[in-house]
Amino acid sequence: MTTFRCKPIRQVNMKHTLPYLTWTLLALLGCIAPSHAQWATALRINEVMTYNTDNAVDDFGQRNGWIEFFNTSYGTVDIGGCFITTDMNLPKMYPIPAGDVTTKMKPRQHSLFWADNHPTHGTYHVNFTLDSTRSNFVALFDVNGRTLIDSITIPPLKANESFGRMIDGDNKWGILPMTTPSSNNVILNRTAKAERFKENDPSGGGMSIVAMSVVFSALLVLFLCFKQVGKYFKASSKKKTLIAKGVSSQDTVPGHETDETGEVYAAIAMALHEYQNDIHDVEHTVLTIDRVTRNYSPWSSKLYGLRQTPGKL
Repeated sequence: MTTFRCKPIRQVNMKHTLPYLTWTLLALLGCIAPSHAQWATALRINEVMTYNTDNAVDDFGQRNGWIEFFNTSYGTVDIGGCFITTDMNLPKMYPIPAGDVTTKMKPRQHSLFWADNHPTHGTYHVNFTLDSTRSNFVALFDVNGRTLIDSITIPPLKANESFGRMIDGDNKWGILPMTTPSSNNVILNRTAKAERFKENDPSGGGMSIVAMSVVFSALLVLFLCFKQVGKYFKASSKKKTLIAKGVSSQDTVPGHETDETGEVYAAIAMALHEYQNDIHDVEHTVLTIDRVTRNYSPWSSKLYGLRQTPGKL
């Protein structure tokens, strides 16, 4: 008979293995997190101006065309390393310098690049210009120089006109009524509700009335709430007291819980009925005083010790 002997399985010591697994997971997360933070696919060309004569001025005091980019995500995106071009055949026309801390765009923020053909002026000065007399094509490529992130064809524009998205990051484009470099394309109207209310109520009387009405209404609601809560707790306390005394709810009148029973109330009601109808008996008290004659004497009286006088027969 053949005997098989099983080789014992070596147990894994989790106490020593757990730290290695933890450091491995942390390393993976450290590698993944930066890649997500560096994704540039959330960037969009947001607004473009081709002919600038009386608009924004760069850090050298010059006016040139500009291109605005917008971060549509809710995380920081680094535009450094991407490429801006005006020719699809030359996707790497202007490489945005990588490593510049200012290229990290915060969530829902803008970056402005000057089309002045002076790349030596800094990171935000590209190596090409825009022509206002014809259509201009602008594109943004990812760091690999092959992945197109966004592109737009700008029509011929007048001086100081800008072509952009009607709402930041939206798909609808048009000539904006107001140029907004490095800012939201939709500027809120200064005549807000508060200012309109101020125009309609310059003295503030209406505001005071509204404020006092709100306060007093709130106080009234609180008063009613506390009153009802107080009644509820008072009734609940009385009910618990009656139960503790052994009195059932059938022996009490709602709203007048006392210790008297129904028989006491019946007697009181009958007495009041007789009193009001004058059907009780009226008795007159007569006081009579009579003299009480005693026909006996006490045992010590001398009358019993005397002899009677003999009489004649």
